[in-house]
Amino acid sequence: MALDAAGEHEAAARAYAWLARHQNPDGSWYAAYHDGDFERPTDRARESNFCAYVAVGTYHHWLATGDTAFRETMWPVVKAALGFVLGLQQPGGEIGWKREADGTPVTDALLTGSSSVLHALRCGLALAAARGEAQPDWELAAGELRHAIRHHPERFLDKSRYSMDWYYPVLGGALEGTEARARLAARWDEFVVPGLGCRCVVPNPWVTGGESAELALALWSVGDTERATAILRDLGRLRDPETGLYWTGYVYEDDALWPREQTTWTAGALLLAVAAIAGEPATCAVFGAGLPDGIAEAACG
Repeated sequence: MALDAAGEHEAAARAYAWLARHQNPDGSWYAAYHDGDFERPTDRARESNFCAYVAVGTYHHWLATGDTAFRETMWPVVKAALGFVLGLQQPGGEIGWKREADGTPVTDALLTGSSSVLHALRCGLALAAARGEAQPDWELAAGELRHAIRHHPERFLDKSRYSMDWYYPVLGGALEGTEARARLAARWDEFVVPGLGCRCVVPNPWVTGGESAELALALWSVGDTERATAILRDLGRLRDPETGLYWTGYVYEDDALWPREQTTWTAGALLLAVAAIAGEPATCAVFGAGLPDGIAEAACG
């Protein structure tokens, strides 16, 4: 997605082609591969939010390029991936974390992961609408998942120390408007270090580029472009002047960059945040208002 945001559409298309070629028969991908070598998976578990996100990327690439042939090629890939993921949806609406290598479902649900899956379902519904195709199962699943995220924190593992669990319900679209702004305000002082960025986890004195950039995206999505821009500006201390890349994080009590890695996910999140703030249409559509919501969430019975 960051490649598309940067105008590298052919490179992005090659990445999606890799996903299409190496999708498992059940619609999944393994959690990790050695240097992208599909013949050398290093973790054969299949994580729900990893697999679902192909819907977000496919929708983003199609919006960025207008390539209808790409959309049609990827449509069965998206359908299979979301089918795999919804096989892990629990009776309460939340999405189980993963299937183990032997196929055993892990039914414990992560709030961050489920929020990301909701975003993917909404992008899947947008793709379906563009094709004139109804997906009622996705609509129902999205409504049930949104309800769980909004009203039932007890259905998710407690990862409240992690900033992603704080902002992802906003980033994934479960919370919007006043509710979204209230959620971000409620723990702002816990997670945001003035002038440095967003902590990964409290109480650790460690701000990270990926979380900070995603928080900036969430802020942009609720109309707070001023603070979103300020967060990105604060990440300047993570930029390596020699490579132009960004270090993963900064331990401010030790004045130390840690770990000494310049990760693709840090760069990717930052590029997408910059694209949204700059008004790049595809990125704004994917992370802004206007995606289908699915069936309106039902009250608990």
